[in-house]
Amino acid sequence: MAKRKPKLAVWKFASCDGCQLSLLDCEDKLLEVADSIEIAMFMEASRAVIKGPYDLSLVEGSITTPHDAERIHKVRRASKYLVTIGACATTGGIQALKNFRDVDDFVSIVYANPDYIESLNKSTPIADHVFVDYELQGCPINKNQLIEVISAFLNGRKPNIHSYSVCMECKRRSTVCVMVAHGTPCLGPVTHAGCGAICPSYNRGCYGCYGPKETPNTSSLASWFEKMMDVDDDDIVRYFRTFNAFAEAFRKESESHET
Repeated sequence: MAKRKPKLAVWKFASCDGCQLSLLDCEDKLLEVADSIEIAMFMEASRAVIKGPYDLSLVEGSITTPHDAERIHKVRRASKYLVTIGACATTGGIQALKNFRDVDDFVSIVYANPDYIESLNKSTPIADHVFVDYELQGCPINKNQLIEVISAFLNGRKPNIHSYSVCMECKRRSTVCVMVAHGTPCLGPVTHAGCGAICPSYNRGCYGCYGPKETPNTSSLASWFEKMMDVDDDDIVRYFRTFNAFAEAFRKESESHET
């Protein structure tokens, strides 16, 4: 009797679909994985849906509506393992910028008929609502890290994803530090690795796309910005409020510089 292939499901909540596209962009590697699993639901790739339960669910996007707050519990119940992928799912994403203001102000500006919009006051990560087995950071995620996570869970082991900062990636590719050499503010020292230090390689500071690394010393970095680079509080707030604005470390640091 043939062994049943594990079922993989990919779910979308409030997001731009960029992390799902990263999975499609795996191309040959995805085909190799597809031989070992059954892609039961992946609306970005196919309308075909195979009924759960699912061995592994990948969830993209944050919770921004009452409907989604209910739906994520259904996804959790149908999934043996649930992995969140990308900044939206792990920290609330760029849409979490609304968390620092009155959401009704944004709705009335953006939409011609605000009465039709049903939105929660905050954009929150999936882990605020259900238990998450693993979080894969990035905006978008690193496709090689995604394949590693899928392989790890389907084989019953811990994903081998490094927890060091973007600075380590700069060192490994012999990229000159933009803060030291050019005085350019950079979030690399407090940001999780995964992008390959793309921005510093083009003489730009890191924007923090992969969110805070483990035990980030954001206060030290912000102090460096202030004392050594003459960056004012308003700009420091903006540096920490991008793709991962509501990640705890970034949120607290930005709030400490609000005037």
